[in-house]
Amino acid sequence: MASSTGSSAALDPAKVAFIERAIEHGVLLFGDFTLKSGRPSPYFFNAGLLYTGALLSTTADAFAEMITSSRIPKFDVLFGPAYKGISFAAITAVSLSKDKGVEVGYAYNRKEKKDHGEGGTMVGAPLKGRVVIIDDVLTSGTAIRQAIEILKTHPEAELVGIVQLVDRQERGTGARSTVQEVEEEFGVPVEAVLRMEDIMAYMEKQGMSEQLARMREHQKEYGIRKD
Repeated sequence: MASSTGSSAALDPAKVAFIERAIEHGVLLFGDFTLKSGRPSPYFFNAGLLYTGALLSTTADAFAEMITSSRIPKFDVLFGPAYKGISFAAITAVSLSKDKGVEVGYAYNRKEKKDHGEGGTMVGAPLKGRVVIIDDVLTSGTAIRQAIEILKTHPEAELVGIVQLVDRQERGTGARSTVQEVEEEFGVPVEAVLRMEDIMAYMEKQGMSEQLARMREHQKEYGIRKD
């Protein structure tokens, strides 16, 4: 059973702004949902709806703030796996440069090899040096492992971290979450803009007692252990 969230902890302004915009635009919803895994959920986050300039700007700011204040070490390239990772890598590189004074390149892969022009399957900065992968959420871990396999084909690239938009902090098929499994398997930190506990802390502060009670029940049933 997961421990209860430390809801009294203050959320940084970038996270609060991101949550509020996500709720306002229907990106973050509360209700009764069934996830792709078949598991029920009292909330749903649809990253595909982050398509306006204002939403993308808020998302970029939240990614940049998290990257520069978390366990993610200094790096050279943001690698955004196709497809959602592409836009996340681009907007975050802009925000890191504009607001944090951090200059990094960004790169992404094509799903199909291009046989004309410059050709190949990679676009953007060369995959070399210290690389961080950026994406929306680690569900089963299949997509992130595919991205890591791409890095392995570039001998000058070193994976040093993974950042995601949302960490549901739920167990997979065993006692640990996909995030915990990936961290142990590859020996790099995995960080998120939002965790389930962040959403719950925001809900408590806003007095969303009914929805929060359902989130806590879900956490008891599916949450990861923190010890």
